[in-house]
Amino acid sequence: MSIRIGIVGISGFGGGEAMRLVANHPAFELVYAAGEGSAGSRLGDRFPGVPAKLAEMVIEKWDPAMLPKLDVLFASLPTGSSAEALARVSKSVKIVDIGGDHRYVEGWTYGLADVWPAQIAGQTRIANPGCFPAAALTALAPLLANKLIEPGNIVIDAKTGISGAGRGGGDTKFGFAEINENLVPYGLLKHTHMPEMAKTIERLSDSSSAGLVFTPHLVPMTRGILATIYCRGRATTDQCLDAARRFYDGRAFVRVTDKPPQTKWATGSNLSFVSYATDPERNLVIAMGVVDNLGKGAAGQAVQNANLICGLPETAGLEGVPVWP
Repeated sequence: MSIRIGIVGISGFGGGEAMRLVANHPAFELVYAAGEGSAGSRLGDRFPGVPAKLAEMVIEKWDPAMLPKLDVLFASLPTGSSAEALARVSKSVKIVDIGGDHRYVEGWTYGLADVWPAQIAGQTRIANPGCFPAAALTALAPLLANKLIEPGNIVIDAKTGISGAGRGGGDTKFGFAEINENLVPYGLLKHTHMPEMAKTIERLSDSSSAGLVFTPHLVPMTRGILATIYCRGRATTDQCLDAARRFYDGRAFVRVTDKPPQTKWATGSNLSFVSYATDPERNLVIAMGVVDNLGKGAAGQAVQNANLICGLPETAGLEGVPVWP
């Protein structure tokens, strides 16, 4: 029997990626699509390449009181837009919130799927991690869990493709003329992903993250995140790589590589790539994490979480090979 899926915010980048993955999922059936500005239009008009079976589906205006019978609802809404409405969704409907309103909120499970799959399985309210945390925390987790670095002295320098800002674009201009041949730091000292990274570092290390610094940058590409993370520690490169391989042993989506990872390695996939370089004499560990910001950084991890809470194979619908070039 198929699992009935709804997607809110389907015309945005994250919602559209969720639709793409659900459309090809062996157990999921998309039965409800909702949005605001796109309400009333056909899926086939918004996404001309959508499978024929979904092309005539009409995007409805988002109203939690008017949901059809659903098993799982994906909510891909801007941070600050989902808390009140999702509180009115029936408890019988499992929710994966791709937006930022429920990360480390009581009653919601933080869905860092490759790190804590057993704690996610069987839950009904999942807060999907942000895209930057998906890249950075996957690289940091083995080091923190094995106490190879100091949790209070971490600097995260991350680069993202512009689709990470969403179709709305926030307060920054995202036209071709502004983005092309340009590199833009933003969200300095107050980015919305900072609290969840700090809390997860503390959870993994059982120690303070007080010295955490995070600076994101926009780069002129569509998809992908590379997080370069500077840490204090005496571990060798081989010790870090070995710790990561042991930590992620048997995990389908994390690839530990000897070479520095590249964003194109993950494009269009739910994969995470991590690597390390160290200089013990300088007390320096560099961790690197790469994800597709719309894949593992959003919709891919959301589907992975939905698989876990529905008791499905974790890899269902997510084993596609990355797009290259």
